[in-house]
Amino acid sequence: MSFKLNLHDPLGALTAWDSSTPLAPCDWRGVVCTNNRVTELRLPRLQLSGRLTDQLANLRMLRKFSIRSNFFNGTIPSSLSKCALLRSVFLQYNLFSGGFPAEFGNLTNLHVLNVAENRLSGVISGDLPSSLKYLDLSSNAFSGQIPRSIVNMTQLQVVNLSFNRFGGEIPASFGELQELQHLWLDHNVLEGTLPSALANCSSLVHLSVEGNALQGVIPAAIGALTNLQVISLSQNGLSGSVPYSMFCNVSSHAPSLRIVQLGFNAFTDIVKPQTATCFSALQVLDIQHNQIRGEFPLWLTGVSTLSVLDFSVNHFSGQIPSGIGNLSGLQELRMSNNSFHGEIPLEIKNCASISVIDFEGNRLTGEIPSFLGYMRGLKRLSLGGNRFSGTVPASLGNLLELEILNLEDNGLNGTLPLELMGLGNLTVMELGGNKLSGEVPTGIGNLSRLEILNLSANSLSGIIPSSLGNLFKLTTLDLSKQNLSGELPFELSGLPNLQVIALQENKLSGNVPEGFSSLVGLRYLNLSSNGFSGQIPSNYGFLRSLVSLSLSDNHITGLVPSDLGNCSDLETLEVRSNALSGHIPADLSRLSNLQELDLGRNNLTGEIPDEISSCSALESLRLNSNHLSGPIPESLSELSNLTTLDLSSNNLSGVIPANLSSITGLMSLNVSSNNLEGKIPSLLGSRFNSSSVFANNSGLCGKPLARHCKDTEKKDKMKRLILFIAVAASGAVLLTLCCCFYIFSLLRWRKRLKDRASGEKKTSPARVSSAGSGGRGSSENGGPKLVMFNNKITLAETIEATRQFDEENVLSRTRYGLVFKACYNDGMVLSIRRLSNGSLDENMFRKEAESLGKVRHRNLTVLRGYYAGPPDMRLLVYDYMPNGNLATLLQEASHQDGHVLNWPMRHLIALGIARGLAFLHSSSIIHGDVKPQSVLFDADFEAHLSDFGLDRLTVAASAEASTSTLVGTLGYIAPEAVLTGEATKESDVYSFGIVLLEILTGKKPVMFTEDEDIVKWVKKQLQRGQITELLEPGLLELDPESSEWEEFLLGVKVGLLCTAPDPRDRPTMSDIVFMLEGCRVGPDIPSSADPTSQPSPA
Repeated sequence: MSFKLNLHDPLGALTAWDSSTPLAPCDWRGVVCTNNRVTELRLPRLQLSGRLTDQLANLRMLRKFSIRSNFFNGTIPSSLSKCALLRSVFLQYNLFSGGFPAEFGNLTNLHVLNVAENRLSGVISGDLPSSLKYLDLSSNAFSGQIPRSIVNMTQLQVVNLSFNRFGGEIPASFGELQELQHLWLDHNVLEGTLPSALANCSSLVHLSVEGNALQGVIPAAIGALTNLQVISLSQNGLSGSVPYSMFCNVSSHAPSLRIVQLGFNAFTDIVKPQTATCFSALQVLDIQHNQIRGEFPLWLTGVSTLSVLDFSVNHFSGQIPSGIGNLSGLQELRMSNNSFHGEIPLEIKNCASISVIDFEGNRLTGEIPSFLGYMRGLKRLSLGGNRFSGTVPASLGNLLELEILNLEDNGLNGTLPLELMGLGNLTVMELGGNKLSGEVPTGIGNLSRLEILNLSANSLSGIIPSSLGNLFKLTTLDLSKQNLSGELPFELSGLPNLQVIALQENKLSGNVPEGFSSLVGLRYLNLSSNGFSGQIPSNYGFLRSLVSLSLSDNHITGLVPSDLGNCSDLETLEVRSNALSGHIPADLSRLSNLQELDLGRNNLTGEIPDEISSCSALESLRLNSNHLSGPIPESLSELSNLTTLDLSSNNLSGVIPANLSSITGLMSLNVSSNNLEGKIPSLLGSRFNSSSVFANNSGLCGKPLARHCKDTEKKDKMKRLILFIAVAASGAVLLTLCCCFYIFSLLRWRKRLKDRASGEKKTSPARVSSAGSGGRGSSENGGPKLVMFNNKITLAETIEATRQFDEENVLSRTRYGLVFKACYNDGMVLSIRRLSNGSLDENMFRKEAESLGKVRHRNLTVLRGYYAGPPDMRLLVYDYMPNGNLATLLQEASHQDGHVLNWPMRHLIALGIARGLAFLHSSSIIHGDVKPQSVLFDADFEAHLSDFGLDRLTVAASAEASTSTLVGTLGYIAPEAVLTGEATKESDVYSFGIVLLEILTGKKPVMFTEDEDIVKWVKKQLQRGQITELLEPGLLELDPESSEWEEFLLGVKVGLLCTAPDPRDRPTMSDIVFMLEGCRVGPDIPSSADPTSQPSPA
């Protein structure tokens, strides 16, 4: 029982452990007894946590102890060593820490010891039990040398010391363990050579020493072990020749080696078998990433059992032998990055089971064989980086299981076969660097699983097909260096997983696409060397994951957006050779990861901002060929990583800062063609001794220019003297002023101190108390109060204003109670929410109401007052919203003869809701039930989000509305909230996304069937290109060529982002506000008295 008392048992697995049971403890779960003595304690996978107690030592008859796969922590108690009869201990997959108990060496009957996957550390100092047959210390942090006591374990069969920090050499004494079958020493820091004594382990079946620092050669005798099936020595520093015993058994014994893994070493040769006979059972041969030279070993083509052959990244040469066709069971053939030449042999088609062919990075020639298209099991075909010519075989369209197709960097010509557009399982298509012509097929949109599309550096022409918008899994799109023209299809902005867009060096036109700002995962965007115009969208600042932005060599005008300073991951910003104007924004200084900034060849003006020195990672700064003026900032010397600085062809003036020479890594400097003056700093002049670096500055002198600086030096001395006198005089005047100000301030402070002391004596305590309590509301002789934060209204007036809470005054019914219209005698109108039964007690209610009254935002319904008193009455007072709610407005707008909401007003409504909800989230308040009925409109038709914070004022919500759940309303509730019953910020975002889609499309989420919801319907219309199906009647007149059309689609995409199935993929409300604000290209439309084209629905 003391063992149980120390544990946390979340599953209640040990609930039945009761000392009062008839056979306790022998009838308890996990306890096994013999002759009423506990012999086994087995408690695996029960989520138990806590520390092991020393009381376990009292179980003197214990033979088996298993608590694997739990959460036990602390140290392993050494008292366990007193259980002298223990035969097996299973402590793996826990959180034990500390060292290994030296006392365990006393367990002379222990056969199995497993402490893998814990947090044990230190050197194993004591002896391990000599009786062990199975020892597993893997995945801990043990250090020091491998325990020498292992040699005494003559019965040892399995040793696993992998994933620790054992160092030193592998003990040669391992060779004395005749019973050893499995030896794992992977991923330690072992060094030295592989002991040839291991060849004495005649029972060895599996030897793995991956990921260490072994040197030297492989002893040939090890490969000759008759029972050895697996040898893995990858990721070491082994060298020399690979002995043929790794592959062939030339003795009379049946071959046993099946898996040989020798990759990532420094082998230079494979020894050829001494006889023509090669008995082998080899299935996997992996010798990738070595330095092996010569031709393909022909004798390997006789090893018919081979299924995986990996010769990648070596120095093999010659032709690929036709004998590979003899390997009928071959599944993977990897020979990339070698020097094979010639053609692909026809006989490879005999390898009917093959799924991977990788010949990338060789010197293969000829045409790509059409027979490859009939090897139906192929999943990966990589032939890139060779010298193939001819066309892409149409037969490749038969490879319906193909996932990766890499034919890049060859000499292929012709058009893209339409047959390839039917490869539905394709995830990677790499065809760049060829001579392909024609257009990009529209059928490419059928490759729905495509993640990487690279068609760069070909001769493709025409437009980019809009069908690319169907590739929702696409992460990389590279269509660079072509002859593509026209504008970019807006559908590209709807690919949520895009990380790389490379479209440089084409003939594309139109404005820089603003829609890319919705691609929240975008990391690389390159549109340089095209014909793009317009301005750089300021909402690109929303691309927080952006690493590289290249817009150089276009016709872009306007300013450099200061919002780009929000792209905190940005490393490269290139916008040279455009027509940008204005100042260099100081906000760029927030780009702490920026390495390359190129603003050259524009029309920028103003000074170089001092703040640019905050870009501490900057390596290249190019501001040449602009109209910059002012001095070169001395703060540039703080850019310690700078290697390139080009400020040439500007209007810079003043002297060259001498401290620029402190940038030790500066390799390229150009300040020519400016108005600089003075002497060139001597260190800079000696480092950059070409006159072209400083040329065309009429006031500069000194080396490497031919002009001397004698007169200039005298002038400089005079200037310094005058400057010193001026500074000294100014300092004296400033000091005098400071002293006067100090004396004046001291006198005023003493006078205030006297006045304050005098005032405190004149103020009575009663008056202070009265002033602190008045002005908040009214009461009836000290009874329950209707507390108003501003106005003074009594409860009696409120009851009269609602006609005794008459049914005719009901404005709405919610799960939190009824909302009444209250018309007071002085003409004031308010909304009174009468909460249903089950509200909090009076004191708690007052506290929560006071807190809720402090939540104020122009897009929220603000609490104006409250009442709490008998008989269990709870009231909340709000401003009256005369123009109803969003649900009513959308319903009336859906009729052709009703009110038609235009796009600017729909945008303003959505933006208002988003701003209100973002404010709630910033105040750590979750709404929990965002829906159109919760959005109310004031007299100016400005949106106000209501019904927030009410769950804190009630014990349990009423169930008056059948469409409501405890965490939202059906149709608007997030899927995860349905399962967990818990509202979160992410579920609020989902609900807002549904409301946004309803505002934009006019479709209610309850209009759809079980198999289709509003999100799926919107995605379907986008995929089909049926954009007009999304338009509500009020939006049918949108011009597809106008900015409002693109703005509407951006709004739709924001709604889809909000409704992502995984809550982690949804943006925050502050991000949504940012996106919606960026949706409006035209001028903002202020909130008017009527958002419709007809009279107000109210």
